[in-house]
Parts: sequence; C-alpha cells; structure tokens
Amino acid sequence: MGGSRTASSDITAWCSAIVLLSLILLLSVRENNASNDSVRGFQFSEKPCEEIYVVGDGETLHTIGDKCGDPFIVERNPHIHDPDDVFPGLVLRIAPFYFSRKVNI
Repeated sequence: MGGSRTASSDITAWCSAIVLLSLILLLSVRENNASNDSVRGFQFSEKPCEEIYVVGDGETLHTIGDKCGDPFIVERNPHIHDPDDVFPGLVLRIAPFYFSRKVNI
C-alpha cells in the first residue's frame, strides 16, 4: 500500500508540473502575440537611424541617405553592387551625420 501512495503522489506531482508549464507557455505566447508589431528599418528605435539599418518597403538609398544624413551608404556597404537593387530586408551600415528629428526644448 505504501508503494501505491508513492506512485499516485508521483503522478500528481508530474501532472501538476505539466499543468504549470503549460500555463507558463500559454501566457508567454499570448504576451508575445500582444506585442507583435511589424519591424522596419526606421522603427527599431525612436532615433531615425542607427548604425545598422534594415531597408523597409518603398525605400531607396537616396531616401535613406536623406533621412539618416549619410550620403556615403554605398561606400560603407561593399555588399551593394548595384545601388538601384535595394529591397526590403536589406541590412545596411549607416554612419549618420545628423538627425532629422526636431528636438523640443
């Protein structure tokens, strides 16, 4: 009879652990879905440009250079062989000289 109690308590402990892990997993998935925003190059932070930039839809090297203040994007990115062949998701190295965002004092 002592072995039966041990087996049933082991089963209860395992079931409790599985339920607890399931709840943790469910809550973490639900939390990730709530904060699932689309990420584009200009949305990584509040600054217009970071050192690493991911090209978004409709952007060109000219528009990125104007926005980030870096006219030498092609020179800083040797993996760009054709400046006209820029596509969403392309990763660029940017060295911004100025920020186009106005600072309110």
